[in-house]
Amino acid sequence: MNEVVISLVEHARPVSRRLPDEVGRALAASRIVEAAPDACLPGHWVLRAGSRVGAVAVKVPGQGPVTLRITPKVPIDRLFFLLGYSLDPRGWRDGQVEVAEHRELLPALAHAFERQVERALGKGLLQGYRSTDATTLVLRGRLRGADQMKRRFGAALPVEVTYDDFTTDIPENRLLRSAVDRFLRLPGVPRPVRTRLTRQRVRLAEVAPLPRGHTLPEWRPTRLNRRYHHALHLARAVLTGSSAEHGPGSLHIDGFLFDMNKVFEDFVCVALREALLPYGGRGSLQAGGVYLDEAATVRMRPDFVWYGDGGAPLAVADAKYKAEKPEGYPGADLYQMLAYCTALGLPEGHLVYAEGSAPHAEHRVRRGTVTLHQHALDLAQPPDSLLAATRALARRLAQGADRRSGPGSGQPDPTLTPAG
Repeated sequence: MNEVVISLVEHARPVSRRLPDEVGRALAASRIVEAAPDACLPGHWVLRAGSRVGAVAVKVPGQGPVTLRITPKVPIDRLFFLLGYSLDPRGWRDGQVEVAEHRELLPALAHAFERQVERALGKGLLQGYRSTDATTLVLRGRLRGADQMKRRFGAALPVEVTYDDFTTDIPENRLLRSAVDRFLRLPGVPRPVRTRLTRQRVRLAEVAPLPRGHTLPEWRPTRLNRRYHHALHLARAVLTGSSAEHGPGSLHIDGFLFDMNKVFEDFVCVALREALLPYGGRGSLQAGGVYLDEAATVRMRPDFVWYGDGGAPLAVADAKYKAEKPEGYPGADLYQMLAYCTALGLPEGHLVYAEGSAPHAEHRVRRGTVTLHQHALDLAQPPDSLLAATRALARRLAQGADRRSGPGSGQPDPTLTPAG
């Protein structure tokens, strides 16, 4: 049975395609794309991509698979920069991830990941100690006395022990093994890349894969695992919630998707946090402990809050990736930012949009003291220029806080002159 491939572009015009009704209903229920029956063409469905980009395969028994490929509007290499900087702002550099000639997200991501795995494993698999609890007939390692009494009721054998193994079956290798396995299951991975990934899978054959649905193991960046860092960041991105994978009944959906809303939000918040480091204080992403009401029953989650060294909020920002103007734009965004400013006691709030979605604007709220700023970041510009734009925005946040600080202002002095 032939595979049906449907190509869409993020936030582009809807298209009508022939699809089995089971597949159309599955896509509509999954909200991977907007999907509805075509009223003019029986057997066709109208499909429109939103902010999720990548590839998914929908399989129905007795029919050929349907593969959906959604291409982002930003260049692929720029998307990798946004993602990579968010994951590792101090260690990531533009150009470290090769996308070769690939113009679609999944082939480029598979290629980039395989190259990073090759760099990580080229000198052999990393080894480390892993603690294991076991029931054995021979005493090995340390006896777990409490478990021995509880489970064996005083019997000498078998014994409950804990021992340490020096092994390759450690969290770093398990993350790489599971990500390789995932790519080998995904649709649209080019054959040469799939062949190289299969070789990496052979290298990792003695490493146990992670059980599906389980929490990913934590790993700590160290000098010993330095060569693994970029591969592990990509592996984690592949294995987290950006994946689409479920099987309702006999129908199965498997794929990989990035939500551009989250990619943009993560980049803006991490870039602001890094750019504000020279000014002191601390940046908080998805800041907690913010409530609209005195009773602390209406919880709020600003994307980014900058706190002074004394703990008082100095600035608030929210990232809005909008490739189109949805209903309520921009009023709903401004209302939301006004609520953040009110709850935090700040006279200024900053909305950061992707270029083309909003003009540079400033709104002073009537009968109040709050000013709401709208900024735009051009994602098409080179990474150095993009980071320079976020530094300029951070400088504006710092200058706004500086104007409010000083004797009798009630604000702590965050030492707003950059070090050096």
